[in-house]
Amino acid sequence: MKIFLMVASLAACAPTTILTPRSAPMTHAHYANVNGLRMYYEDHGEGPPMVLIHGGGSTVQTSFGAILPRLARSHRVIAVEQQAHGHTEDLDRPLSFEQMADDTAALLGQLQVHNADVLGFSNGGMTALQVAVRHPALVHRLVVCSGFYAHANLIPGLRAAFERPPNADEMPRPLRDAYLAAAPHADLNAFVAKTVAMMRSFPDLTEDQLRAIDAPTLVMVGEEDVVLPEHAARLAKLVKHGQLAIMPGAHGSYLGVAESPPPSPALFERAVGIIEKFLAP
Repeated sequence: MKIFLMVASLAACAPTTILTPRSAPMTHAHYANVNGLRMYYEDHGEGPPMVLIHGGGSTVQTSFGAILPRLARSHRVIAVEQQAHGHTEDLDRPLSFEQMADDTAALLGQLQVHNADVLGFSNGGMTALQVAVRHPALVHRLVVCSGFYAHANLIPGLRAAFERPPNADEMPRPLRDAYLAAAPHADLNAFVAKTVAMMRSFPDLTEDQLRAIDAPTLVMVGEEDVVLPEHAARLAKLVKHGQLAIMPGAHGSYLGVAESPPPSPALFERAVGIIEKFLAP
């Protein structure tokens, strides 16, 4: 059965609180050699394993600094930084969602994690879907936050932006600052160029591939997101066990991501509560 959940506007709720990403204590920071990549990841909490996959141009903390501590109350949270992102160095290979999914799966294999809840935000939502398609046995439950599965899912203005020459000045300031602070060998222009190349050329996931996803899937999207809500609804219908949550606000603001306006406490608590309820045994 497919369940569809509409979240009403919370504009009249409590005043906004700024939810700032926090630096991870070094005891949570680790590296693993994965498919030729020295991959950074953080390991927080105890309980059933959960994997967090950040957005494009992001780090663990810019995407999940607000929500990670809450999820770590009930899960062992493994939060990865993909090729060329954050503390993970780049390689002489293109960026691709398929490779990021394979790198994530290889890391889990090294950690002896054979089945996990997987949450991806934005570009990380596409990577999470690729994990479910390419490594289905690994995925217990899937949460796709402001993610996409095809070029047509993105608003026209964003698709047009990716057709222009890459411009590092267009990268949101919080993400640019975090990249420059974390990257072992920062090259912002090269990083942006590789990201734009991936966004221009990635292959869409087919509807047949999505229909084959057997893991229960929660699809979350903002009313004013860069992902069209009707395509998020389509994704929730295509997977076998889909749920949909449409949240007030911009791209990922309900999660407290660094590049979007911060949510009200009520909206953030509502989003966390939806995810926690979906992940509950």
